[in-house]
Amino acid sequence: MDRRSVASAIEQSVLKPTATAEEVRGACREAADYGFYGVCVNPIHTATARAAADSMKTLGKTKTKIRIVTVIAFPLGSASPAAKVYEAMRAAQDGSDELDIVMAIPLAMEGDWRGVEKDISDVVAATPGLGHKVIIETAYLKGPQEMEQAVLAALRAGASFIKTSTGHSPKGATVQDVMALKRIVGGRAGIKAAGGIRTPEAAIELIQAGAARLGTSSGVQIIEGL
Repeated sequence: MDRRSVASAIEQSVLKPTATAEEVRGACREAADYGFYGVCVNPIHTATARAAADSMKTLGKTKTKIRIVTVIAFPLGSASPAAKVYEAMRAAQDGSDELDIVMAIPLAMEGDWRGVEKDISDVVAATPGLGHKVIIETAYLKGPQEMEQAVLAALRAGASFIKTSTGHSPKGATVQDVMALKRIVGGRAGIKAAGGIRTPEAAIELIQAGAARLGTSSGVQIIEGL
């Protein structure tokens, strides 16, 4: 697999709690330099990322649009539905192209899949025109049946992608989980693998397993290692 193919799947993540605006601008420069799909940021940095990404295009540093991805209810997924909707709408106003929405994990643990679905669908309905990825946090799901229930709830709610993890749980992306998601999704949505992806080998294995996007803070190291 060549560098361009891997790079075009990467969403360079700047999600640590200590991330600064300058780090976000640096990630946008890296996205332009290496041809990454986009940059994934916390809501506080959406407008900064949008301005930085647009400047890369204006300056001719990249010929393709750098997508801005904002996380919603990150990393716990336990914000109130109204708070999630407001956060998503504000991210849209600030220039986000896509939202990575953490599933309502407490509702999932209770088996309230209708509640999980509505929590997501409210955000989708409030932000038309954006891409909506749902983080199902596979580390907390108890077996294949719960994974399938989580995926189906997200699909019914209008998710365009299913994302494995936040990177803040006990387990990140695995080849086995991506393969399972591919089977459940059945072509109805894309798959984003995230959490602990740090090497070229891991990136390639996950793409070959079925991931169309990779969320990682190690994009530069991955591409430099190819």
